[in-house]
Amino acid sequence: MAAHNEKGKLAEEQVKNWLIGKGYEFKVSNYRHGYAEIDLIFEYKGILVFVEVKFRSGTGFGYAEEFVDYTKRKLLIKAADHYIHEIDWHKDIRFDIVGVYQDKNGNINFKHFEDAFY
Repeated sequence: MAAHNEKGKLAEEQVKNWLIGKGYEFKVSNYRHGYAEIDLIFEYKGILVFVEVKFRSGTGFGYAEEFVDYTKRKLLIKAADHYIHEIDWHKDIRFDIVGVYQDKNGNINFKHFEDAFY
């Protein structure tokens, strides 16, 4: 596995643990449908939450949340729709983005954008 893929998987695991610590109930990781993959799926206060995780070792090329473009959002919505029907979900949903930033000292920080798009 390429180094950037390994960092991405580690970032997803860190976000998963971080959100569980905030009271989110973990459901699924790396849910795939067609060409789309949803990094993490949680339930939080009766809402099904689809989370896209973006890792950045700096902001020189932009912020993590800026890398979820129209095409990516469309794919995520399509996969989420499939998951919703698969589990017969009839309550609210939302799409979050969590940016994972590593500073020069190796410290990890999270930036959580709730209800980032629809």
